[in-house]
Amino acid sequence: MEEMEVEKEASQSSKGTFQTQLEESLKEFSAPQAGQLVEGTVVQITNDYVYVDIGDKSEGLIPTIEFAEGLPKEGDKVHALLTGHNSNGPVLSKKKADSKRLLKEVNQAYKDKTPVSGVISKVVKSGYEVNLGIDRAAFLPISQADSEKVEKPESLLGLKSKFYIERLYSDNKLNPVVNRRKYLEEEIDSKRDNFFNTVNIGDSVKGTVKSFTSFGAFIDLGGFDGLLHINDMSWGHVARPKDFVKKGQEIELKVIRLDPADKRINLSLKHFTEDPWVHFEEKYHVNDVVKGKVTKLTEFGAFVELEKGIEGLVHISEFSWTKKVSKPSDMVNVGQDVEAMILGYDIQAGRVSLGLKQTTDNPWDSIEEKYAVGTKVTGKIVKITNVGAFVALEEGIDGFLHAEDISWTKKIKHPGSELSVDQEVEVCVIECDAESHKIKVGIKQLTDDPWVQFAQEYKVGSTLEGEITSITDFGVFVKAPYGIEGLINKANLSDDREVPYEEAITKYNVGDKINVYVVDVNTNKEKVAFSVREYKRKQQRDEISQYMSSANDDGDGAFTLGDLLKTKNEE
Repeated sequence: MEEMEVEKEASQSSKGTFQTQLEESLKEFSAPQAGQLVEGTVVQITNDYVYVDIGDKSEGLIPTIEFAEGLPKEGDKVHALLTGHNSNGPVLSKKKADSKRLLKEVNQAYKDKTPVSGVISKVVKSGYEVNLGIDRAAFLPISQADSEKVEKPESLLGLKSKFYIERLYSDNKLNPVVNRRKYLEEEIDSKRDNFFNTVNIGDSVKGTVKSFTSFGAFIDLGGFDGLLHINDMSWGHVARPKDFVKKGQEIELKVIRLDPADKRINLSLKHFTEDPWVHFEEKYHVNDVVKGKVTKLTEFGAFVELEKGIEGLVHISEFSWTKKVSKPSDMVNVGQDVEAMILGYDIQAGRVSLGLKQTTDNPWDSIEEKYAVGTKVTGKIVKITNVGAFVALEEGIDGFLHAEDISWTKKIKHPGSELSVDQEVEVCVIECDAESHKIKVGIKQLTDDPWVQFAQEYKVGSTLEGEITSITDFGVFVKAPYGIEGLINKANLSDDREVPYEEAITKYNVGDKINVYVVDVNTNKEKVAFSVREYKRKQQRDEISQYMSSANDDGDGAFTLGDLLKTKNEE
């Protein structure tokens, strides 16, 4: 009996040992293997390690340094990679587990063309290194790093963002290539589309001043830009955009134009206040004289602000009745207060035409009374040309002195030989035309016309003594009384036609006195023709007449030309 009980106990003991061994073998068979991803529960945390129960004989250890985003709490579930066993138990790595998991996600993102998260960690040649959490850093070309040109590469370091995987290498030698610009542009397009779908003209929006141009400022509305044009900053004159907004400033603006097709958004500051043009006609009328301030000068005129938001243009032709204004700055300066007359306006276009000269009397209205023909006046030479000179009669009123009207008798080739700029001269008004704004003056008209006097005293057929002033190939010029100069044509120099002109001229010199016969006088053309040949013929005729008259007085009545010649020979 006792033997049977002992056998029974031994049998039961043997059975228990086998079961225990079997359980142990099964446990060892199901235990995680090296290289396997495991999930465990945090059971203890020290300064250096996090102890994790993964169902092995002992807890695994993960260095606390691998928990970059913060340590877990006891009881939290964590994923890790079992890298092996040592005397302390399983060796775990959260970092390698995360890398493996992220590598899988990166591969899937590349296939699905979806973005992944990463941090720009380092500046390298032509771009950046990006930490995606995997073993190898990704390469980000600088051209794909931002939606705009990167001026300072260091400015993006440490930036956490989303990236598209452009190329993913599987040979474990080359780094993946990522693209941030594509992701940003999609985000911007999405935000812009949402803006166009939800915002209407007239709505108020907030934005940040991003950059300036000569025509306004670009406003960042959340990754995409709107334009604040210089004309929409104020109803008044804006010289520089920077005077109204500052870079980086957050401002509220009105939406005044939306163009989804061209993706254009126009914004305004001035539309928060009423348009001053609404009440323009209540305050201003054509021919009103108004006061304003010069705000801007251009080649074609000056802009004058009548009030904030209302500017008028004084065209360069409306500056002066008399002056020829080439530059507005010669007449007015920016900031100067002026009086002007309203010449016209267009409310729809926001334009006012102004005139400065209309606030003063037009001197040309009474010019014909002030400078009647025959009026003598003293003026200053202000300009000399090839054909004449301009004489300032008063401020802005010039008379033109033609070269032909300088002297009755001198042949003036260039006015500069007789006149000089700033020289004061007395002139006579010989023509005044208010309609065409022209006045002609003359110096020679201050005295009587010597040609008329000469013509009255020396008719054709009369003789006179003159002085040779010049000898030319075609004749001899002779100065006669009253300063008149006439020409002896070479055909009329010698009474003997057989004597050539070249021989006849040898008898004469400049300065010699000479007797001539008046052949022709033309006062209109101011020309007179003389003749030596005719002078001698007249002498002969006069002598014949004299002898014939003397003979007749003797009473014989038989005196002939032969007698005259005989007498002459005897003499």
